Amino acid sequence: MFNEILGLPAHPLIIHFAVVLTPLLVAVSVVYAAVSRWRPQLAWAVVALSVLAPGAVFAARQSGMALKEARFATADGDLGRRIATHESFATPLLLSTLALGVLSLLLVFAARNKTVGLVLSALTVVAALVAAYYVFRAGDSGARAVWTL
Repeated sequence: MFNEILGLPAHPLIIHFAVVLTPLLVAVSVVYAAVSRWRPQLAWAVVALSVLAPGAVFAARQSGMALKEARFATADGDLGRRIATHESFATPLLLSTLALGVLSLLLVFAARNKTVGLVLSALTVVAALVAAYYVFRAGDSGARAVWTL
């Protein structure tokens, strides 16, 4: 399922969703957590991105595993190390994006209580920073794996 799209490797196509949606989720969640007067306007975006971004990261991770198995299973040396470095960020990125999605959804739906809202806002900002770190590292290491000759 995650191997090819119209005869092309799926991973280079799917990763663009993760690379766009995850930073959008990070930005919208942080603004939602920090600027309470904008919450009514941003709630729909937070909810949508809280579902779409982790889904995109999951699809990117699965397609990356399929690509490695299909074309790079025997890669060794410098290329093998670059692929392994890139691959090492897949699970932390997925987990951090899932955590951010869940916290953001909780913030939208359960933050009526001021104390709960404050705690969820702080946790959301921390999760956003972690997700931002991992999406950058995954993207950077993937670009280096592909474009370093």
